[in-house]
Amino acid sequence: MKIIAINGSPRSGGNTSILLNWATEELQKEGLEVETVRLGGQNVPGCKACGACFKNQNRRCIQDQDPVNELIAKLIEADGLILGSPVYFADLTPELKAFIDRAGLVAVANDRFLERKAGAAAVVARRGGQVHTYDSINHFFGIMGMFTVGSIYCNMGVALEPGQVREDEEAEKTMRKVGVNLAWLLKKICHS
Repeated sequence: MKIIAINGSPRSGGNTSILLNWATEELQKEGLEVETVRLGGQNVPGCKACGACFKNQNRRCIQDQDPVNELIAKLIEADGLILGSPVYFADLTPELKAFIDRAGLVAVANDRFLERKAGAAAVVARRGGQVHTYDSINHFFGIMGMFTVGSIYCNMGVALEPGQVREDEEAEKTMRKVGVNLAWLLKKICHS
């Protein structure tokens, strides 16, 4: 079983990375293969609404100058997905939003290839906006027909400075439980 963790933060090794690492460490302890990819900080244009993915039905976005098609190929092979984002003006990063819009439309145009996979969010903010960002990611999972994985509370942390989320003990417990729950669900899905 394989999980793709996509980090929408432009900061390498920042608070979003820490949240994702807590979850992926638990996944690896459970014997799952994990690949983490940093999308944030790259030039990822939004969906053009051109309809080429419906016309071509080749499981690719017609825009080919960024990592979106590579990530789509990884998602097709994966059993689960974690999407992580810091909060920017009460929502997810523009790179992650562009990915969601483009990968989501390609999936819909190609037999809904994300359906029945598992997804979890990981969100961090200084003060507010986590719930809206968490909802934005979970709406994507719902529209795709994916199983959304929760924890002991919403999958989020509070931090401003790089590394500060390590002080949020509840965030660590929450994200580690996300990893445990995601592994449990995938084992049930893949062995049934």
